[in-house]
Amino acid sequence: MSLKVVFMGTPEFAVPSLSEILSSGHEVVCVYTQPPRKSGRGQKLTKSPVHQFADLMGLLVRTPESFRKSKVIDGLEALEADVACVVAYGQILPKRALAAPRDGCLNLHASALPRWRGAAPVQRAIMAGDTTTAAQIMQMAAGLDTGDIVMSATANIKDTDTAGSLTQSLSQVGAQLWPPVLAALTRGGLEATPQEGEPTYAHKIDKAEARIDWNKSAADLDCHIRGLSPSPGAWCEMAGKRIKLHRAVIAAGSGKPGEIISDDLTIACGEGALRLVSVQPAGKSAMSAEDFLRGHDVTIGTVLS
Repeated sequence: MSLKVVFMGTPEFAVPSLSEILSSGHEVVCVYTQPPRKSGRGQKLTKSPVHQFADLMGLLVRTPESFRKSKVIDGLEALEADVACVVAYGQILPKRALAAPRDGCLNLHASALPRWRGAAPVQRAIMAGDTTTAAQIMQMAAGLDTGDIVMSATANIKDTDTAGSLTQSLSQVGAQLWPPVLAALTRGGLEATPQEGEPTYAHKIDKAEARIDWNKSAADLDCHIRGLSPSPGAWCEMAGKRIKLHRAVIAAGSGKPGEIISDDLTIACGEGALRLVSVQPAGKSAMSAEDFLRGHDVTIGTVLS
């Protein structure tokens, strides 16, 4: 038995979920996604990754600016869907929208709830030094990621993971949860478990907090850099110019915090040191530290700010 599904999602993270739902034989009656936005140097209007995939699959797409307008929810109700599957949609759904599908709305979230409720769970988990996380599908409720959990898959956070690599991994792990969840829903056997434990909140990343504080330990800064890579990118200043740091490894050495202590771009921290692996000078693409050193004179003893 197939379900009439409304899918709501926007970024690349959501595309595997939509693909899995379609592959499972369910009827996606409509896809909701954020409206096209200006992007790139030419500021050309660009459809979201979900929008582009939905067009490729010949699906009906709607791009309301907000669900606060009654006519938008009228349109959702008129679809007479069995369930809405929500993955990083980027809009808050009011109670009337949550109740529009027969079986309500289910949401895929990239953390082990109630840890890291909110907008940036992957980034915050890495920045905090967590070693495990999860992809979980929950029944959506009015609160921020407060719904009961219907299925979960745990995942390890490797010490080489960046926000980019972990997001990609969790998008695949999470997508695999949809077929069994929707199959259980068709049988009337979907069970939900309330979240347990003290919640923590994954507040949206503020660009101001991306600046590196070299007084922190090398271990903390390694997590900080990986958690902000590739976007917005942790950064500091070198010779008065901003440089983003996308990857570093903990190294031996000591010195004044922020001081370059060797010619392979090893930087002293408040405790320990980091050797830079991937950097991005202002106005340039990301490059290896080796490539950066070929075009820049780096003096041992220089202090980064």
